[in-house]
Amino acid sequence: MELNEYQEQAGTTNIYPHGPVGLYAEVMGLCSEAGEVAGKAKKVIRDNDGDIHGYRAVMLAELGDVLWYVSQVADRLGFSLENLAVHNLGKLQARQERGAIGGSGDER
Repeated sequence: MELNEYQEQAGTTNIYPHGPVGLYAEVMGLCSEAGEVAGKAKKVIRDNDGDIHGYRAVMLAELGDVLWYVSQVADRLGFSLENLAVHNLGKLQARQERGAIGGSGDER
């Protein structure tokens, strides 16, 4: 499946309201789902001595939820997932070329 095809199909399941309220709800949903991914990773460390094997299916599901929200926030902002992916890779490649892939800050 292509990224933009996923984004379009995911949008058919979006029941958030139009306008800023829907955008804010989707951003909060994205944060919530990312937190669930972090929570599962914590349980891998706490309960399974760092062995991810028994958690792969649940991580797949949670990461899928993150992808859904990313696709919908991007759509609301007028970006396709393909555009988002190309832009991000360009940013990362430029950082790598400058030797700034590590560290912190948006403008490195």
